[in-house]
Amino acid sequence: MTRSRTARAVACCAMFLLPPAPAWADSFEVVVENTSGQPVEFAVVIATPVGGTQPAPPRNPTVIDQVDKEYIPYVTAVQVGTSVSFPNHDPLRHHVYSFSEAKTFEIPLYKGTPRDPILFDKSGPVTLGCNIHDWMSAHVFVSESPHFAVTAADGRATLEEVPAGDYEITVWHPRLKEESEQTRQRISLAGALGSPLGFTIEEKRVWRPRRAPARGAALYR
Repeated sequence: MTRSRTARAVACCAMFLLPPAPAWADSFEVVVENTSGQPVEFAVVIATPVGGTQPAPPRNPTVIDQVDKEYIPYVTAVQVGTSVSFPNHDPLRHHVYSFSEAKTFEIPLYKGTPRDPILFDKSGPVTLGCNIHDWMSAHVFVSESPHFAVTAADGRATLEEVPAGDYEITVWHPRLKEESEQTRQRISLAGALGSPLGFTIEEKRVWRPRRAPARGAALYR
């Protein structure tokens, strides 16, 4: 066998030994509205591979801040196995807690940033509260899939760099009345989608403590 034929044979074998390059679909957009036709902010959109495997979550912790006696952001989406840090940038102490099935924990009264972040190791919705300020609430949605996004004020979210394949697209929101056929769609990704995926969800009314001025003061507590 000549040298050139040998080189071609080696190159051909190497092509079969290399792992196939992933086929990436273009970013696609999802639009979420309520039954009144209004855009829904803070809806979590998840693309779950059908029969696929999930890559490991990022090592860097996610941050949910506390500023002016509010949680920021109001809704956070993370993958199972992600740690979340809860820095307190207010000049007073907060007490973070959750009684949710997916994650029960508390960080007693503190200022600054706790030394250890909280590991979210089970999928599902988690509601956060503060033992000192009743109106402070936020939500963490813990997803098995790494492909998710949260809608902005216009009800739109973009999922980026999702590998080609079959997916179930689902929507979750803190005020979602119930899961139904309107909260999920099955799609096949093999390239760019021609138009945004549309979802219409029914929202329930949720009571939330009002942030009232402190007694004898003009400023909010």
